[in-house]
Order: sequence, then C-alpha cells, then structure tokens
Amino acid sequence: MESIARLFFAVVPDEATRGRLGAAAASLVLSSEARLVPRNNYHATVAFVGDIPAAAITTLREIGGTQAAPAFSMRFDAFDFWPKPELIVARSLSVPDSLESLWQRLHEDLARHGWAQNPKRLRPHVTLVRQVRRSPVFPTMDPIDWEARDFSLMRSDTSGQQPVYTVLDTWPLLYGLNPR
Repeated sequence: MESIARLFFAVVPDEATRGRLGAAAASLVLSSEARLVPRNNYHATVAFVGDIPAAAITTLREIGGTQAAPAFSMRFDAFDFWPKPELIVARSLSVPDSLESLWQRLHEDLARHGWAQNPKRLRPHVTLVRQVRRSPVFPTMDPIDWEARDFSLMRSDTSGQQPVYTVLDTWPLLYGLNPR
C-alpha cells in the first residue's frame, strides 16, 4: 500500500511574527471548547495540494524550486470567524502582487500535474483558533506586519488532537529581481 501525504505550499512567519500573532489570539475571549493553535503551527497557505502519494513529493519539490517570486510584506489586520470549519483567523485585507503571482504560478504548475484545486481567489490568513462554535465579539486587531522571505512545501498530519505541520523544503523569495 502506497503512503499518502497531505501537502501544501505556505509561507511561515518568523518567531517575532509568531509572537505577535499569538498575542492577538490570546486577546480573544473564547468559549471553553475553543482551542488555540500552537504558535509553531502558524502559516499562511499559498497553494493546497491535498492527499497525494508520498512518491510525488519529488515532483512538488521540483515545482517549488522553479518558482521565482519577489519577497513581499503582508499586513494581518482583522480577525474573522469561519463557521463551517469553526475557525478564527487573522486575515490580510489586501493581497500583495508578488503573493498573488506566486499563488497563480503554483496553481498553474500543480494543474499541469493533475493536482488542480481550482480555488476562486487567494484569501491570506493564519488560523489562530480551532473548534469555535460561535463568533466572539472581536477586539480591534493591531496590525501585524510580516515580511515573507521564503516559502515552503509542508506536510499536514491531522491524526492527533491538533494538526502537526512539518516543513519538507524551503525556497527563498527574491530581492530586487523580476519574477519569471
């Protein structure tokens, strides 16, 4: 039986940004069943691949390695409640052009290999809290600026109480160069 992996491309915040996101999550008044996401799990998904044979990881590494996208800054400046997955996220109200371009190119390359997810649009967000049954009253969120310097291929293991995300490979974003 072939091993299956749940994979995605994402940007991962540095420790200082994780700390600011964690402080924002801690400022929320939550019900007892709500579960804060561990800070080491914070990320912003760029392209979800899904469940694929583990042997395909080599192809995904090749796709990641061919991307040439400029570094970008994101500003997470609002909380949002997503009722269907029962999440509270920090979201960015704007999408940097470089992130949009990386998102589009990754999805084009994934589609060429039969892994098209066909998302309608990019919604930059970081999941802060899980198992939220009702939206709390949100405080005003102090903006959190995040300079994305690289992006990663990640594996998701959802077999435990909290998902565990493992970085499989990372590629730098470019400074001062034009994307392909």
